[in-house]
Amino acid sequence: MQTECAFAVPGDISAATGGYHYDRNLLAALNAAGRNTRHIALPASFPFPDVADMRTAIDALVQVPPDCALIVDGLAFGALQTDALDRVTAPIVALVHHPLAHESGLPASQAQRLRVLERANLDRAAHVLVPSGHIRDVLCDGFGVAAERITVLRPGKPDFRAPTGAAPDPGAPLILSVGLLHPRKGHDILIAALAACADLAWRAVIVGTPWEPGHDDVLSGQIEAAGLADRIELAGRVAPDRLARLYAEARVFALATRYEGYGIVFDEALVHGLPIVATSAGAVPGTVPTEAGTLVPAEDALAFAHALRPLLRDDAQHARMAQAARRAGQDLPTWADAAETLGHILDRVRGRTP
Repeated sequence: MQTECAFAVPGDISAATGGYHYDRNLLAALNAAGRNTRHIALPASFPFPDVADMRTAIDALVQVPPDCALIVDGLAFGALQTDALDRVTAPIVALVHHPLAHESGLPASQAQRLRVLERANLDRAAHVLVPSGHIRDVLCDGFGVAAERITVLRPGKPDFRAPTGAAPDPGAPLILSVGLLHPRKGHDILIAALAACADLAWRAVIVGTPWEPGHDDVLSGQIEAAGLADRIELAGRVAPDRLARLYAEARVFALATRYEGYGIVFDEALVHGLPIVATSAGAVPGTVPTEAGTLVPAEDALAFAHALRPLLRDDAQHARMAQAARRAGQDLPTWADAAETLGHILDRVRGRTP
């Protein structure tokens, strides 16, 4: 069977981040739909490759034939040498989870360099995929990409099987947070908000792979200093069966994120019928239905605490929001839907359809 598409992703596609989750599920859905798609593993050093890794990546992309569409994950695409992209003969579909320049903690000079580079590279893409309307608007307004060149390809519905016997904890209500242990996820704000709710009954579990070196130690120190070590578990990365059980046992999902390009974990919460407390940062307002969640400004721990309180005390409000979350979760599109939409785009850029 002829390869219709190649999907270039830097690093380990099995890594536990939202972006890699998106990539591997999209790759699997394309192949399940009969779109013979080859995975190209690019060096893990992107978006900051050395000279040798840049050469390795370009050599791999140049080898893709012109009758094969080439999807390139934005972690690499935005950092590739622009003049080298001109050597690639395959039509390129750029998958931008969020612009590289928007990553938190970058020095201003580095962010500006990435902004200029990514804007130039986007001009060379045959089409652009984004996970949310928010990222589409960012690329239109800040990177000069025409709206007709962008398709919002929302992640597919999470596939969770409720573990046998799992149910909400009849004791202290469980507040669940899921997100990398990275400053951008705002776990420090959540911990401060929980400290402000210490007079109420609750326990909390923060699930997330350690990502920013030393950040888990900072969070552990904050929990100890707040006197909450017996109420907040910093669980790190957990096995899928434990994560499913935590979702089934939780009363509230909470993530005080400082920025999201989409936020797949919010879909996970909706599928499980969990009311959500989060921030209004980035794509969150377009991802969390108003009936199912309360959004507050980023960095505001007291506002976050104020949003948590009624969901811990008011059973009627909790039930209304839980029902709305469950309805929204049932209506989410699937990865098969995403593959079907992308398939039409691949045909078009390959010149197989008008």
